[in-house]
Amino acid sequence: MITLMSNVRAAALATAAVLAGPYAMNAIAEPTGQSAQPQSPDSLWSAWGGEVGIRWNRELAADMGIHSFETSGKLEGRSWREHERFAVRQSGSLDFRVANGNLQSFVGGSVQARGGYVLKTAAGDIDLTDFRLKTRADNPLVLDLVGADGKAWFYVDRLMYELVDDNKVLAVRTMDLRVSPALATRLGHPDMANWAIADMELTAQVLTQGSGAVPNGGGVFDWAGTQVPGEPNGTNFQADLFMKTFSVQFSRCNGCTGSSSTGQVVFTPSSTLQNNVNNGTAVATVAGDPLGTSSALWTADIPWHGKFSGTFPPYGNDQHPYLIWNIYRLSADGSIDQIGRSGVKHAFLTTNQGCASGHGTDSHVLGRQCSDTYGTGNNDSSSDLGPRSEIIPATNQWGRCGSIYDTNCDGAANSSGNTQYSQRLIVVESQIDPAVQTGATYLFESWYLAREDINIYNSMATRGISPTRSGTSWNVGSGAAYRLGPAIDRWLEGVSPGATSASEELASSEGHTKVAVKVFDLGGGSWRYDYVVMNFDFARPFTEGSEPNLRVVHNFGFDRFAVPVAAGVNLTNITFSDGDTDSGNDWTTSTVGGSLTWSAPVNPTPPTNVPAELNPLNWGTMFRFSFVADGGPQQVATSLHVAETGNPQSLSADLLGPLNDTIFVDGFESP
Repeated sequence: MITLMSNVRAAALATAAVLAGPYAMNAIAEPTGQSAQPQSPDSLWSAWGGEVGIRWNRELAADMGIHSFETSGKLEGRSWREHERFAVRQSGSLDFRVANGNLQSFVGGSVQARGGYVLKTAAGDIDLTDFRLKTRADNPLVLDLVGADGKAWFYVDRLMYELVDDNKVLAVRTMDLRVSPALATRLGHPDMANWAIADMELTAQVLTQGSGAVPNGGGVFDWAGTQVPGEPNGTNFQADLFMKTFSVQFSRCNGCTGSSSTGQVVFTPSSTLQNNVNNGTAVATVAGDPLGTSSALWTADIPWHGKFSGTFPPYGNDQHPYLIWNIYRLSADGSIDQIGRSGVKHAFLTTNQGCASGHGTDSHVLGRQCSDTYGTGNNDSSSDLGPRSEIIPATNQWGRCGSIYDTNCDGAANSSGNTQYSQRLIVVESQIDPAVQTGATYLFESWYLAREDINIYNSMATRGISPTRSGTSWNVGSGAAYRLGPAIDRWLEGVSPGATSASEELASSEGHTKVAVKVFDLGGGSWRYDYVVMNFDFARPFTEGSEPNLRVVHNFGFDRFAVPVAAGVNLTNITFSDGDTDSGNDWTTSTVGGSLTWSAPVNPTPPTNVPAELNPLNWGTMFRFSFVADGGPQQVATSLHVAETGNPQSLSADLLGPLNDTIFVDGFESP
């Protein structure tokens, strides 16, 4: 295995390069880097040589007008993340400063590749032969990628670093390669300035070890559930992870025309999280947000080990957080649909930016107050994405055994088999075409999932986007302001619970679900009922074995949803929406025993130990159930049936439904 996949743990050094003001055109403006301070020569670190890798988003490059890549000097084979590899010359160096085990800034210098690319465009060639990565004077956490003509046609940011092999190697595990405004203008696509067009990685040999490193030997960490020293018995550290901010970018499109009913549009976020800041007193982690302050007064450290990296405390495995993202359409008629959902991004390294003093000294443990960013390019990596079906969401355990990365359960990683469209968030063009979806608005939702997290709702957030077609690509646009919490809560805003809306959270050790309804008075004695079920992290998994050889055979959620309907009430326009355009997997309806019931379709030949239901309502997923009735709203008990056998077999939520004088609850007449 090449150096880029080294599992040697050493003093960890990690930080994220963030977008500075002029680079926030299609993303969130995040804090800018600070100017590097003069350093004495013996305090600085330097590195040179090694390898650099690039994985181009060639579909996006084609949309920008880059129609071919002529390559020279490429090394044989690709990295684990499918980067094309080039040697780095042992001349010149990158100089950087380290404090408390974290890289603070680049101070100067550059490194140069042996070989590179000539990009062919209608506006002329862009020669990246023997390209250099050079420290940028105005931002010490950004590197310019300089071509053979001495021009910085690209730049890299959101770098994730660590020192490995006893501080002898600086490993940049991932960084976004972005298009400079000058190149975007030259290509005739100024709107694509600052878009991430590739993911890069770099390993360089450390020439000089300066000050600020953390000695090897493993630190003492405050794991969730452990006693807080000096506090009353039973006062424990607790995990509470926050989604600090995120941005969204168009990644690629398959068969797109602008309004196609089959064209597949891929959107990818760059997401920044932050660990709780509390150290015995409640202080806002995300200031100004109602969900921004943790109820956990003592912050736990969170393990952050990449898959197949070894066995580590506190769980005796390679536990790490996960990231998912969704997109929702809020239509002009007031309805909401989840029209796109990603697979699972497996985290592997924490950048530990902005940590509390003495914390964040290990890049595989998220310390108190530390932040971490996974950029667009890495969140689009086929080697880091997997299906949601492999996760037990309520406990955030990964079923490695039998997963797409360990198909034969031998503990060794195999290729995922993912393509550029596997595990991505994909939206069909017609679902976002402004000409088709007149008056619609959109919410993008990004989540982090961490083991023993006490509040899943501040680990997720939403922000508005406004997708529009531009040439051969899609622009994300902007919309409603960023806010912690799920999209379903924003759908319920502005309507007071009572006569026309209701919601209920169903929470247990098996997970969390929210069931909600909005009732729209259509006039003339007709009402439209829109029921939305958001399964956050509920599953009743069927598993085999135990960690680290855990196998998740399936992790289904719900397979039926029922609403009581009084005798004599007429129903029309009965609708099921799972957000896709495949009618073959839609739930069917029946009216039996005083209830309207939607049921998942059945597989006539299900696999062994797998329920027969197809397209169940699984975790991270929202379904909508709607109808028009000539009965007005009254309180009713709706029910959700769990796909896997067990106790309880169904859950109940008190909402609103169409009733007359005779009231039925779960199919039985109420006295």
